[in-house]
Order: sequence, then structure tokens, then C-alpha cells
Amino acid sequence: MTSAKGTDARVQTARASKRPPLSPKESWLSDGRRVLHFRPTHWDRWSQRLEVTSGELLPDQPALLLKNRKELTREQAVTLWRQKRQEGWKPCGPQW
Repeated sequence: MTSAKGTDARVQTARASKRPPLSPKESWLSDGRRVLHFRPTHWDRWSQRLEVTSGELLPDQPALLLKNRKELTREQAVTLWRQKRQEGWKPCGPQW
């Protein structure tokens, strides 16, 4: 038997899980040569922005060459992430 308090807690948890996270983590994608680093810069209830930095591994260099940095809305960043995953990019660990 479930108490009313237990049911209310589950409903609140279900509602909360559909919301964007309050403090997202960094994420990385790579195609083996190029890397994208997604880093939250501004995150509140009304506005979420991420900095996306791209880098490229050059054959004769030990470190990645950082090529571009831009700030995107959460929606733009999610669209970019999905596009790259469809192209075969894979999540990876930190590269710099």
C-alpha cells in the first residue's frame, strides 16, 4: 500500500526529471581527429548557454590545435550534439 506522501514524492520526481538539469556537466565528442568540448557557461531557469570549443589533432603535434570557440543556446548545442552523433562522432574523455 502506498501512502499519499510517497505518491506525491514520485509525481514531483517525475516532473523534475523532465526539466533541464540545474548544473550540467562538461561533455566531449570526437570523430578521431576533431574534438568538440561542450561547457555550460550560464544556466538558470530561463536561459541556458554553453560554450562549444573545437579542436583538431594534427599528425605532427602532441596536443590538439584549438580552432574555434562560440557560445550557443542549449537548444543549438543539443542540435549540434545530435547532428554530430548521427555523423558517427562518439563521446570521449577530456582532451585538454
